[in-house]
Amino acid sequence: MTLGTDAIAITGFVALFALMLLRVPVGMAMGLVGVTGFGWIVGGYPALKMIGQTSMRTVADYSFGVIPMFLLMGAVVSASGMSRQLFRSANAFVGHFRGGLGLATIAACAGFAAISGSSVATAATFSTVAYPEMRRFDYPRSFSTGVIAAGGTLGAMFPPSTVLAVYGLITEQDIGKLFIAGILPGLLAVSMYIATIAVIGLVRPRFLPAGKRSTWRERRHSLREVWAPLLLFVLVIGGLYGGVFTPTEAGGVGASGAILISVLMRRLSWPQFLQALLHATRTAAAIFTVLIGALLFGYFLTVTQTPQRVTELLTGLGLGRYGVLALIMVMYLVLGCLMDALAMIILTVPIIFPVVQALGFDPIWFGVIIVMTVELGLIHPPVGMNVFVIKTVVPEVSFLTIFSGVLPFIATDILRLVILIAFPIIATYLPSHM
Repeated sequence: MTLGTDAIAITGFVALFALMLLRVPVGMAMGLVGVTGFGWIVGGYPALKMIGQTSMRTVADYSFGVIPMFLLMGAVVSASGMSRQLFRSANAFVGHFRGGLGLATIAACAGFAAISGSSVATAATFSTVAYPEMRRFDYPRSFSTGVIAAGGTLGAMFPPSTVLAVYGLITEQDIGKLFIAGILPGLLAVSMYIATIAVIGLVRPRFLPAGKRSTWRERRHSLREVWAPLLLFVLVIGGLYGGVFTPTEAGGVGASGAILISVLMRRLSWPQFLQALLHATRTAAAIFTVLIGALLFGYFLTVTQTPQRVTELLTGLGLGRYGVLALIMVMYLVLGCLMDALAMIILTVPIIFPVVQALGFDPIWFGVIIVMTVELGLIHPPVGMNVFVIKTVVPEVSFLTIFSGVLPFIATDILRLVILIAFPIIATYLPSHM
């Protein structure tokens, strides 16, 4: 690699971050820098030709269809009110415990995450569903918002996770295996969040109130309302694990199933369906714009040999495998202050993934680790996307209050990362049996 391409690569990254600071959309910024840098080195005509070829190939690629299908499934589920049913059912079983509404929120977030795949959507939904209930029973604002922010991060762990799907598309890993790999770490996350709430209740017994105990009749009745999301999850994930569906087919089955169930339950009107369709289309368009921009930027990185240079640099530091891994994770936490989860994955994975392969880490396990680290960036100060979402929905709560409530869950997330690094079989066990 010559000094000239070194300088061009550095200039490209400086220009990219400058454009992002100027609030240019991430996909547009990456595409602009990628095409300009590629044209600078290779020539203007190949660079312009690359724009059309890359855009057409991306939107026409069958494997990329997994994204809009699962987005439509999540949008229909949100419009049909399944999130409220999940919360009510969870509350019927655990609401009488100290901090029970917090426990119900985590359980409902996990259920909703398993059929929506979006962290931001999960946080926004339960800000409207769970927060008013917790405030009605005099839960502190810090705890109420902190639980919702933490519960929202489960959206990227449980399948169908949009972030895991994009990671799989970029690294050419099996998306079905990535989805299945997120199940046990996701259940571990739920368990540790529940344990965190229990510890808070024990240490500060007057901090968290307890609700009234539901009768077994009320509990059985509440279960009748959660069969739909449970059926969707079993249908989609069972089909993936059993090899019945490809990930793209599973997305189509999930979206069709969500529409059919919502219509049969009379919970989806025509205007609501159109709104869900519009929301899914807009989100998919935004994701595809970022993907196309990232691919164009990736060609620029390839001609400057940046991934190879970064691999040589990090493996030559003498830190060892796990030292380099810790350095990568710290980098993601810092980037969490600058951009959202999807943008981080799309921008950095083409550079970092060759390093991971050179160090001999399992790519499926690494995908889970990185997604968990990226999700931690959604709630840690000074900037957290989930925190901003909650602040938008609940404007009367200050950022300081939300961050103070989310701190115990940040400590829990860090401990969870340590456990998964120490015991990678938690993420690799289920995929290895597919």
